[in-house]
Amino acid sequence: MSELTLFKSAGATLPDYLKEGDSFTKQMAGGSGGKSISIEGGVWRMLVGGEEIAKNEDRAMNFVIVNGNKNVSRSFYEGAYVKGQASTPACYSVDGTTPAKDATNPQSKSCATCPQNIKGSGQGDSRACRFFQRIAVVLEGDMEGTVYRLQLPSKSVFGDAENGKMPFKAYAKFLAGHGVPMAGVVTEARFDTNEAVPVLKFSAVRPLTKAEWEISKTQGATEDATTAIEVTFSSTAVRLAAPALTNAASTAPEPAPAKVAEPAAEPTKRTSKKSEPAPAAKSVDDLMSEWGTDDDE
Repeated sequence: MSELTLFKSAGATLPDYLKEGDSFTKQMAGGSGGKSISIEGGVWRMLVGGEEIAKNEDRAMNFVIVNGNKNVSRSFYEGAYVKGQASTPACYSVDGTTPAKDATNPQSKSCATCPQNIKGSGQGDSRACRFFQRIAVVLEGDMEGTVYRLQLPSKSVFGDAENGKMPFKAYAKFLAGHGVPMAGVVTEARFDTNEAVPVLKFSAVRPLTKAEWEISKTQGATEDATTAIEVTFSSTAVRLAAPALTNAASTAPEPAPAKVAEPAAEPTKRTSKKSEPAPAAKSVDDLMSEWGTDDDE
């Protein structure tokens, strides 16, 4: 067993109905319209069709990861980033290996030999083509409600567990190692305040009740969840800012080009058996009231 504690809730143990295992968590471990949650600027932002409609400045959020794209994908944008401006990448890769068939301006036949994958092709010492992974989540208090897309930047995907803080790949491997389905637990995603750019670290809060587990499985199989994890780009999609340069980022190791499909680290920049009681249900109005709007400023 790992020295890391599986659940934060005292006395929480995995119930029998979650011990059947699943292929989804193992896929996560190793292996455009709609609603989404962005972490730009270190703030939880609710987007609809690329437009921000609400935000939440809490440092952490609890949700259930109901589905996810097993691929770590890539995107390359031409021109300077303009906050809030809709744009599509000139080139992108679904599997991190070759450009997508509908990429408007493919930069190479292979990501491994692409000039945008060379250290220094981006700002400073960074690579112009950036990694990301998409997952589908539902809020803990509204599991039967909206399925959101959450796009994880590379520093939220890659890296090692440290002091109980786990980037997504390490978290998936941790759960898989304990035989726990990712869609069977409430996950806390928390901004790492030691990072100069928005970076999420993950931990398990509690196992789902049996009723919640059935909802999670149903939500993960919906069209909304499938759409959320698809790697496609709409002409109305808003481009996210690239992380700012920091000394720590400029010295962090990068994945070798020959191992693009599964990089070892984040690319950088240079210049018994009782189930836990279910939480009190919240109405949609209650949930939305927790999200501030720009009118509150």
